[in-house]
Amino acid sequence: MPEHIFERTIWLPAERDYLFDFFSRAENLQLVTPGWLNFRVLTPLPVEMKLGALFDCRIRLYGVSLTWRTKITAWEPPHRFEDTQLAGPYRVWVHEHLFEPENGGTRMADRIRYRSRGGPLEPLVDSLFVRSRLEKIFAFREEAFRQLFTQQQADSRRA
Repeated sequence: MPEHIFERTIWLPAERDYLFDFFSRAENLQLVTPGWLNFRVLTPLPVEMKLGALFDCRIRLYGVSLTWRTKITAWEPPHRFEDTQLAGPYRVWVHEHLFEPENGGTRMADRIRYRSRGGPLEPLVDSLFVRSRLEKIFAFREEAFRQLFTQQQADSRRA
């Protein structure tokens, strides 16, 4: 079965170094993950992010609690990092985070290469469940980013 690509790009009114630091902290994942996933980091915090770092999370999908083990497989501050699922709900999950300065802020891109479980039904599983769930998760994330970083920018102007 072929792998799927899911991509999203958002511009945020914050400096690249600040955003890279924020997104490279496992403890911040909960701030930008929908509550209905019941997401939590299981690895004691803070997790030192670097090439080869491992951390475990727990999520709930369709009423089932799942453990997700992640490894940082690329680490190039403040330009990009990549996390790869070693164990979890996907057969393949490689998530690249890219940060580029643009127009006084930062263009942040997410590129996910994934393959869901489902054997010969995988294309159907993806089209009925996985893709739409990713769309909802990333719509939530984008709104959370806008709220967090628009507020951060307003606070820095007052300081």
